[in-house]
Amino acid sequence: MLNPVELILKKRSGSELNSAEMCFMVNGFIKGEIPEYQMSAFLMAIFFRGMSKEEIVNLTRIYIESGSQIVFEEQYKTCDKHSTGGVGDKITMTLAPIMAACGAYIPMISGRGLGHTGGTLDKLESIPGYDTYMTEDQFKETVIKHRLAIIAQSASLVPADKKIYALRDVTGTVESLPLITASIMSKKIAEGAKNLVIDLKVGSGAFMKTIEDATKLADLLKFTGESFGQKVSIIFTQMNSPLGFAIGNALEIKESIEYLKGADIPDIDMITKALAIEMLLQTEIAGEAKVAINKINQVIANGKAIEKFKDLITLHHGNPNVCDDTDLLPKSTHILKIMSNKKGFISNINSQQIGYSLIKIGAGRTTLSSPLAMGSGAYLYKKIGDRIDISEEIGEVHTDNISLGSEVVNDILNSITVRNIKDFEIKPIILGKM
Repeated sequence: MLNPVELILKKRSGSELNSAEMCFMVNGFIKGEIPEYQMSAFLMAIFFRGMSKEEIVNLTRIYIESGSQIVFEEQYKTCDKHSTGGVGDKITMTLAPIMAACGAYIPMISGRGLGHTGGTLDKLESIPGYDTYMTEDQFKETVIKHRLAIIAQSASLVPADKKIYALRDVTGTVESLPLITASIMSKKIAEGAKNLVIDLKVGSGAFMKTIEDATKLADLLKFTGESFGQKVSIIFTQMNSPLGFAIGNALEIKESIEYLKGADIPDIDMITKALAIEMLLQTEIAGEAKVAINKINQVIANGKAIEKFKDLITLHHGNPNVCDDTDLLPKSTHILKIMSNKKGFISNINSQQIGYSLIKIGAGRTTLSSPLAMGSGAYLYKKIGDRIDISEEIGEVHTDNISLGSEVVNDILNSITVRNIKDFEIKPIILGKM
């Protein structure tokens, strides 16, 4: 007879748990037979002692088998992308319609924003009427028929991860690389995607601050996915300043629409195309990168990508007319200009500080139950390496509360470091690939 205390002590000592022991702990917690305080101790033991790759694969399998799975037949070239989160990260909204327009099938289960990073579901729900919920049968049918659906995790899909993640969130164990791996990969495998590209963000605005930590996580994600027969590629991208120019739910939808219509947004363009090329190669829709980029450019130029985004909105009961008139998106009552109080070259932007500051005006949240002001957010026109002058307009804050909005303006100004001369390294947007 297995004993949870003995297993906690075993993991605390750094020993490896076998599949039966791991299954006992997870399923016992899900059934209510193991209390939260024992599971919390178990998670903390994992946090400090880590897990072997075999343990991570076993935990991922247990997560998957705790609920239902979606399976697509071989002829469907299913692929998905996962981002480890950043400020202004709207890549799902630009990438998914492009991939669907290129002929891929995109079954995408996304999450909500928490802390300094935004959530894909929140951004999509800023579109009037957009509903992120579907049954699993509806989800599969929509993907097969229309090539694209982006939904919230259902109660029956990987419920073990959902319950354990909630406990991790309040016990200080979110940053554990093994637990992150099992959480991400269980959902991405259970949703039915045979191919996966991970946008692993690195820098001040990311959860992974260094390329060394990011590489460790990438190795675990790739190994775990491949253990289940999934093709996994990792693209390391820089998150030292917000992506694009817009930060905030409706503002990011507007910018995504503009990009899909051909607007020049350099960092969004580089990341979207790097991920799309990899996905087209994985699915063998394109045999080489040159063919892939031609397909991507073509569906943007001929309007098929924006039409796919309209289809996505329609399928989720939203108003597709936002693609033709972005004024239909939620708007704030006040726009406050951000006027530079420094002169020189921007050497650093503290994206994490900006993300947390925007919570004040409802553009983000600290708990999943916190309300959002969908029209709130900011534009930041400048990037690292750009020159600014005193009293130059470098952005704007959109808010319903002038007092709190003024605080955000000051926070954004304080997040920007300026040097007199351009004597610093400007890191590339794409940092590498695994």
